[in-house]
Amino acid sequence: MAGPETDSAKPKPDAAKKSAAGGGDATTYVGTPAVGTSKAAAAGGLATVGPEPSEINQRRRRLVWTAVTGFLGAWFIAFLRFFLPRTLFEPPTVFKIGYASDYALGVDTKWQQKYRIWVDRTPDRVFVIYARCTHLGCTPDWKASENKFKCPCHGSGYDSEGVNFEGPAPRPMDRAHVELAPDGQIIVDTSRLYQWPKGQPSHFSDPGSFLPV
Repeated sequence: MAGPETDSAKPKPDAAKKSAAGGGDATTYVGTPAVGTSKAAAAGGLATVGPEPSEINQRRRRLVWTAVTGFLGAWFIAFLRFFLPRTLFEPPTVFKIGYASDYALGVDTKWQQKYRIWVDRTPDRVFVIYARCTHLGCTPDWKASENKFKCPCHGSGYDSEGVNFEGPAPRPMDRAHVELAPDGQIIVDTSRLYQWPKGQPSHFSDPGSFLPV
């Protein structure tokens, strides 16, 4: 009498037969692949490796990396700048301007841009006017046709020797210290100024405020 069929007697699926015979794939998936596998992503119509490497995406990546690099570079420069000494480059206060014979009578403006001074020669002396308005510190302009200095900021006026006569300037412009070098040239020191304070005696005739000629 034939008994119930055993598991070994049941026909094997084709996949099992192929596996036993060594042919075909070692594993054949039945149904939906496991979630999280590459085949599951492909089965669901999803990309397996991020966005497509299109030209637009490449430009976006370059833009992002450029911004990040610029930001980090700016912070690095600021970090280095914190430890560097803060140096202000200012023109020298002591310098030579040539010989007295180089200047004719009147106002010479050739040193205005470099040293902020005017060289003024009269029949008996040479002196140097510091080109700074005594009102708020602007640099006046020399008006040769009017024979006066005129401040462009608030209209203060000075005569050819720097003495104020119009506008809000409270006193004449200062004069720099002058002396002769061993070679005969004029040395100017703008760190030493001679003033004529309002309502007080003038220092424009003090030794060092002019050179006799």
